[in-house]
Amino acid sequence: MSNLLNFGVPKGSLENATVELFKKAGWQISISSRSYFPGVDDEEMNCKLIRPQEMGKYVERATIDAGIAGRDWVRENESDVVEVCEMVYSKVSRRPARWVLVVTQDSKVQKPEDLHGATISTELVGFTKRYFAERNITVNVEFSWGATEAKVVDGLCDAIVEVTETGSTIRANGLRIVCDLMESVPVLIANKAAWNEPWKREKIETIATLLKSALAAEGMVGLKLNAPGERVEAITKVLPSQKAPTVSNLYNSDWVSIESVLNEKEVRQIVPELIKLGAEGIIEYPLTKII
Repeated sequence: MSNLLNFGVPKGSLENATVELFKKAGWQISISSRSYFPGVDDEEMNCKLIRPQEMGKYVERATIDAGIAGRDWVRENESDVVEVCEMVYSKVSRRPARWVLVVTQDSKVQKPEDLHGATISTELVGFTKRYFAERNITVNVEFSWGATEAKVVDGLCDAIVEVTETGSTIRANGLRIVCDLMESVPVLIANKAAWNEPWKREKIETIATLLKSALAAEGMVGLKLNAPGERVEAITKVLPSQKAPTVSNLYNSDWVSIESVLNEKEVRQIVPELIKLGAEGIIEYPLTKII
């Protein structure tokens, strides 16, 4: 096995967010509008642009060693892969995607069992078929090429299985959610053979660690300040941190340096309090990773 990791970058809604996340994690990925083969500043990696809907099957076949896709599409294709970790993109949404069973407001359907013999339209055909088969509910599931909500409105089907976050668009179109079928977030997946190869597994785990550390740093900042030694207790009480603030003595002085990590939104409220408590030389700095 060569020391080269083939990695799938999700094309579409996650594409720009993925490239930005890799940049924060330490990799520069460059994508040309005329190529499906992004460049990357890592001689141990080879990147390919792949639709999230197909990522699972290509990882399973070992066409690529690892990649990022929605858990929904991994389950849709019943891909036999290793789920390394979740990748909740705050730049896209921190809410999980919800696949929901939807009918018109005037439908008599109140639960999945009420759809015996019905026709359901969805992009998530495989999962939907299994969901109803597991419950011994006989339905006809048709693939939808898009505009799925319009199909149930126009009476082209009895119900739809559609993806949403809040359900607001579904309600705005005069439709009603019967129940949730599945929640999904982006996941980093790996081919089982690649996962069992020591070098590739270590490389994938390194990527996962740095991507997660970049995600953990989003919206967080470092705060550093100087304060009189006798005010340490009062200052640390108002200064949030992941564990406890770092306090160190200043050379040849009874003053201390205090350093902490906190949410950026908290800074505007805390800084005035710190000044009142005698803090000086307050420095706020951005973070790219929290490991």
